[in-house]
Amino acid sequence: MVLEELWTVKELFVYPNEYIYWSIQIVMYPFMTGLVAGAFVLSSLYHLFGIKPLKDIARFSLVFSFALLMVAPLPLLLHLTHPERNFHVVMTPHFTSAIAAFGVVLFIYGSVVASELWFLYRKSLVEGSIKLKQKMNKSLGETVKYWVYTIITLGAFDISEKAIHQDEKAIKILAGAGVPIACFLHGYAGFIFGSVKANALWMTPLMPVIFIMSAIVSGVAFCMLVYIVTLKIRKLIASRDKLPVPQSSRADIKGAEMAEMQIAARYLIFFMIFSISLELLDLVFRTYTAVRSWDILRHVIYGKDFINIFLLQYTLGNLVPFILLLIPGLTIRRAVPTLLLVLFGVFMMRWNVVIGGQSFSLTFSGYMHYHLPMIPNSLETFKEGLFGALLILLLPFLFFWILNKIFPVFEPKGSP
Repeated sequence: MVLEELWTVKELFVYPNEYIYWSIQIVMYPFMTGLVAGAFVLSSLYHLFGIKPLKDIARFSLVFSFALLMVAPLPLLLHLTHPERNFHVVMTPHFTSAIAAFGVVLFIYGSVVASELWFLYRKSLVEGSIKLKQKMNKSLGETVKYWVYTIITLGAFDISEKAIHQDEKAIKILAGAGVPIACFLHGYAGFIFGSVKANALWMTPLMPVIFIMSAIVSGVAFCMLVYIVTLKIRKLIASRDKLPVPQSSRADIKGAEMAEMQIAARYLIFFMIFSISLELLDLVFRTYTAVRSWDILRHVIYGKDFINIFLLQYTLGNLVPFILLLIPGLTIRRAVPTLLLVLFGVFMMRWNVVIGGQSFSLTFSGYMHYHLPMIPNSLETFKEGLFGALLILLLPFLFFWILNKIFPVFEPKGSP
């Protein structure tokens, strides 16, 4: 039995070898890489463009972008039948294949983010290393932390004013170089879909641009949402005195959310306008040109997938949160569901592109329906099912928790 028969239901005239080959993990892949690119763009609003009110969330977004980057290729590995062969992409780099080029771009982008993290937190790492070195009778955890700090500093213990100024210059240069690389990292996913000539829904030169803009929207919304939740948790811990948090820090936690959220929301609105405009432009262009494949595309867009596209994606995921963001006096209670709806809208866009693009047969006279495996009864249904997607969503939080032990995200005082 072909594996794809587990989640593919055929209707009318479909070729025997046609199935929904790209399932939930291929939906998660562009969604996760989009979060990576969007998070880095948000961090660059401060590090590159100098928008000072976004300083704290920019530091947070940079670390979270690196945590997301660690997970971004995982959906592809889970989808592959032989994931052990993935190293060939790195060992034999070339640009004649979009997938092969991805390995090169991913390595370059990871190097840029890691370098920017190093320059941004070098002073904190040096101070932590010196402090632990001077402490007597260190515990096992403190000893490990001391060696981690010492190794990561790479021997650069100069934290004079001149050295810190040079670090700030390096951060700005890396942020400037990282923005186009981050956009290219996700834009190539749209390029892969847009260059598939055999698929009428995917074949459009606007696809890479649409993917990039929606990626920025999702990344900004995701970082805002996680930042709000994290600050709320820290405020709850501080109020219960479970950890020794200075009074000044409590004040920062109390007032930081809305000051930064309102400014970040303005940029989110700006990016949403471009993203929604491009998607609607693509839809209008397809309607106007009405090529030979338009008959079945029209039946898919306005019939089979009408709820997914117009109700879930455009209305619930775009229009409703856009209106909620435009209403004056944004509050945390309104921001959280609004950001969730934005993320839902971007996810549905990815779903409608990946799954919707495979929903019609190449005969132009048949359809296929995808049923997401909910309860895993094998390794394959776990990887390509609901629990596999949830695993991809949860792993960045684990990596962020580990990175936060090394890079003090919520200790921005005195840092660049």
